[in-house]
Amino acid sequence: MIFWPAALLAVVTTAIAVTGKNPVHALLWFVISLLAMAVVFFELGAAFAAALEVIVYAGAIVVLFLFVVMMLSLDKAAALREESWTKGPVWLLPVGFTGMLGVALAWQMLNTALPARPGRAVLPAAVGLKLFSTDFLAVEMASLLLLAGLVAAFHLAREAQK
Repeated sequence: MIFWPAALLAVVTTAIAVTGKNPVHALLWFVISLLAMAVVFFELGAAFAAALEVIVYAGAIVVLFLFVVMMLSLDKAAALREESWTKGPVWLLPVGFTGMLGVALAWQMLNTALPARPGRAVLPAAVGLKLFSTDFLAVEMASLLLLAGLVAAFHLAREAQK
């Protein structure tokens, strides 16, 4: 029942995040998009993938992105302009979307009976073994890519300040 609204919310908030001019606001829209995708995963029966989406992406990766954006430190004019944007009812739309998503997910969880014959569950230990055995190289390449992006952003911001 909430699959299509969550999918639509994910698409709309991703479009807003991609087209936004302010990187901090884009990250906040991106968080809402990731939460909506977690609801989509949950609706498709992938509760573990939904939990990973929230913990890994909406938690760790977005915090890393936010750290990089803050490290780039905008100039005084941009900081003053952003401060004026955060006053008043500007937070109503993102908070409303997040609240709507939370209420819909809670309603769905409370009003849905478990299936008589559930599918095969994938245990977190099996995912960990797969990631750090046969897919170890891919995991390490992804972590090195994130590290390279962080170092590059640091050096670009540092050269711009000199």
